[in-house]
Amino acid sequence: MKLTRRGVIAGTVAAVAAPVTTFAQSSAGWPTKGSIRLIVTFPPGGTADTVSRILAPKLSAVLGTQIVVENRPGAGGTIGSDLAAKAPADGYTLVISHASPLGIAPGIYPKLPYDVVKDFTHISLVGHTPNVLIVPTASPYKTLADYIAAAKAKPDEIGFGSSGIGSNTHLMGEQLSGLAGIKLKHVPYKGSAPSLQDMLAGVIPSMFDPITTNVSQINAGKARVLAISSEKRIAMYPDVPTFAEQGFPQMTTSTWVGISGPKGLAPEIVAKLHDELLKLYRAPDVVERFKEVVLLPEDAPMSPVQYTKFVGDFAAVWTKVSKDAGISLELG
Repeated sequence: MKLTRRGVIAGTVAAVAAPVTTFAQSSAGWPTKGSIRLIVTFPPGGTADTVSRILAPKLSAVLGTQIVVENRPGAGGTIGSDLAAKAPADGYTLVISHASPLGIAPGIYPKLPYDVVKDFTHISLVGHTPNVLIVPTASPYKTLADYIAAAKAKPDEIGFGSSGIGSNTHLMGEQLSGLAGIKLKHVPYKGSAPSLQDMLAGVIPSMFDPITTNVSQINAGKARVLAISSEKRIAMYPDVPTFAEQGFPQMTTSTWVGISGPKGLAPEIVAKLHDELLKLYRAPDVVERFKEVVLLPEDAPMSPVQYTKFVGDFAAVWTKVSKDAGISLELG
């Protein structure tokens, strides 16, 4: 199955269904109680954290209260997501919603402690970033073909780092293994940054990761991208070939991030946050920062209803993929 964002989003923009979340809180005067906690479900340095650091100060300014970024990593982002799902629906806890804990986890964790639709109020999809297979510049693997040939010669010896067991980058490694007829060795981390650190130090030879996390290392000549998961080559790195053009059209996907809160968030709070976020996405300095980290915005910004449907549809696609592949993991 070809896993494109376009396919997942199809029908979403035209969605007219009523919101699945029941709103129960009053929003009079919100925010009035002090700071707002923004949970990031991965360690500092990853895509979710990068987005939070771009948006938090801007959102703080327009809301007139401090946005405190709180990194709560672990278990492919599910620990922080569960914390956000169980927080009071008063508008003072938000979360950077992410493809791994909300899109991938439902299909691989039978005992996931939250429902990705029913237990959240999804507010806004921020954007998406392509995933890459990356190696240190000193690596003997100059191309994807080199990498695959080495893996065939040394089954279960070529390691790849990911942002955690059950993350979308973990599944990308497993997907390439299946498609190329190789056996890679998965080395899970709590997030992108520690995985990147170990790769550059020579602890692991490669990693699958959103390109956002690796832009500075690529630009500094410290890392080489063997393939990118976008549908076509991207303007910032025109010499980097896609997985598709190298024989793997099924590996066309991305890591998306958004803003969500616990279920039951008042519609007035949702509307205010959504409107202010849309303004920020269009601000020239934010647009430039997104461009610098290769975070691609939506062509047509989604409403909260559409974003909720998008999350559910994405999870349904990956649940089927995981089931067909026989992937099932235990949280712990």
